[in-house]
Amino acid sequence: MTQIQAWAAYSPKQKLQLITLDNGELGAEEVEIIVTHCGLCHSDLSMINNEWGLSSYPLIAGHEVVGRISAMGSAVKGLNLGQRVGVGWNSGCCMHCHECVSGQQHLCAHVSPTIAGGHHGGFASKMRAHWLWVMPLPEQLDSRSAGPLLCGGVTVFAPLLKFNIKPTDHVGIVGIGGLGHLGLRFANAWGCEVTAFTTSESKIDEAKGFGAHHVISSYDRASILTAANSLDLLLITINQPLDWAIWLKTLKPNGRMHVVGAVLEPMPIPAIELIFGQKRVSGSPTGSPSVLATMIEFAARHHIAPKVEHFQMREVNDALAHLAAGKARYRVVLDADF
Repeated sequence: MTQIQAWAAYSPKQKLQLITLDNGELGAEEVEIIVTHCGLCHSDLSMINNEWGLSSYPLIAGHEVVGRISAMGSAVKGLNLGQRVGVGWNSGCCMHCHECVSGQQHLCAHVSPTIAGGHHGGFASKMRAHWLWVMPLPEQLDSRSAGPLLCGGVTVFAPLLKFNIKPTDHVGIVGIGGLGHLGLRFANAWGCEVTAFTTSESKIDEAKGFGAHHVISSYDRASILTAANSLDLLLITINQPLDWAIWLKTLKPNGRMHVVGAVLEPMPIPAIELIFGQKRVSGSPTGSPSVLATMIEFAARHHIAPKVEHFQMREVNDALAHLAAGKARYRVVLDADF
């Protein structure tokens, strides 16, 4: 048994409280990690506030975890005590369904999100995960900024891999925030021509610094349509409803609009735009362990890291307010100080 400290939410939209809890016996296939850093993702905020109807309380958020292995169950494979590792959105799966055995464990019907179903995340002195979902981190990745790669990073990286995006393709990124700025960095390093769409003039120069070859205002229809018929992939990273018909017009024939931002409202899509352009609309969550490992290797090779702001873990309520107010530039990382 392990006594740990954690910052817990007891109801939606309330401040987190510091608690002590017993972690119970370590499972045979579980890994226990001493948390050193934990990214703060908008999904943490959504779960704390039960925006998706998935939350149970008390809820200990944090799913961009970086730390070192402090204990391992008897059946853990491929890891070592003291090893520097990370855990993202998922921390377990059934290991025997079609999705799991075909390498799509993140689509398992019984996948275990790190901060749902009674499992607790990285706003804690220690956390646990199944060994398959515990990712070794190479030396090239700094612990202080690696956390957001494990959720935000793989979320925007996976479509490049899944849809066989070529270095000659033109990729558009809508929304230059926590996800979008990483999308720019990955797409640029992938070799693509990259266009950023933003409503913020203050982000134009930064977007170029992140890898955008072109930056277009997304305030109005006319600006968006300057990119008409130019994109092979349009990545939607924001969680707000848009004029989807206009955005579909930015795609080339056979182009794809891919949604990774959690837009809660239904999306009206004009079928005629899909038919005549043979276009596609899709979405995806984070990624499987193999995709996570590939993303980590690619990020290390190309020196890709998020731009981060740091708060101490004891400042978690201030950090949540900072994120909720839209002030994060561009990801927030909590440094453990238990």
